[in-house]
Amino acid sequence: MDLVVRTTRIPKIGETVIGVGFDKIPGGKGANQATAVAKLGGEISFIGKVGADNFGEELTKKIMVNKIDTSGIMISKTDPTGMASITVDDFGNNSIVVVSGANFDITKEDIDSKFDMITSAEIIILQLEIPLEIVKYIISKAKTLGKTVILNPAPAVVLDSEVIEKVDFLIPNETELEILTGINSKSIDDVILSSRQLIEKGANKLIVTLGEKGAIYIDRAEIKHYPSYKVNVVDTTAAGDAFIGGFATFLSKGAEIDEAIKFAIKVGALTVTKHGAQVSIPTLEEVTRWNRYQGSSAISGSAHS
Repeated sequence: MDLVVRTTRIPKIGETVIGVGFDKIPGGKGANQATAVAKLGGEISFIGKVGADNFGEELTKKIMVNKIDTSGIMISKTDPTGMASITVDDFGNNSIVVVSGANFDITKEDIDSKFDMITSAEIIILQLEIPLEIVKYIISKAKTLGKTVILNPAPAVVLDSEVIEKVDFLIPNETELEILTGINSKSIDDVILSSRQLIEKGANKLIVTLGEKGAIYIDRAEIKHYPSYKVNVVDTTAAGDAFIGGFATFLSKGAEIDEAIKFAIKVGALTVTKHGAQVSIPTLEEVTRWNRYQGSSAISGSAHS
């Protein structure tokens, strides 16, 4: 559950500022990404864990509204539902503190009990808001079955080759890329340098989301920069999650990587024009309507050697 405080600016360490609003909004990276897939017309099943509390009950009901299969959601006997404290300023920037709660109570036995959901899926989307050992376990199982695996390495930690080499699509943002590589990523050239390092370490395909600067795609044969759209930024919360949901949805419908990234950028751009996480993610109808408003021209991308 996201507990969101709006303020004119994010306070410095030790500083108190007056907030201008407060909201309690359903969140969580996994739930946000699942919601994006569902709102964009994809079929999605969700595996996760909540506490035996009001937050857990409310979160489960909220994602059921979007026709997400929630039969994989389990209830922890020991931990409360995960929550995040989010501060958003007038420019749409945010700072977030996550308390994992029941998310870190997921076990290998829990995954095995829901394994039929992994078996029946085409694409598996993972984040790092559950224990890393469980992420590794799921990746290993999924690759044995020949599934496409997308990993959003957030909250970011340094990953070993066991993870990097098995994931089909690694999708960090700039900050997460810095943590993964130890290289500052202040410019597009920096991002390309850092991305190449991950490719050299065995990563298959890498997509780095750059906010207002769009996204970078890189594999062993190609590097391409996709610019974003100019929009009125209200709140950047869940923009990366919306991008991943959009990318996975288009990919599942048979689109090429290039077209899936272009679609995902549109989804992310629309998401930042509204407050909140799941509530800000657009539906397929909204994206289609925006396409007509923008005109028929596709996003242009610049290739790098």
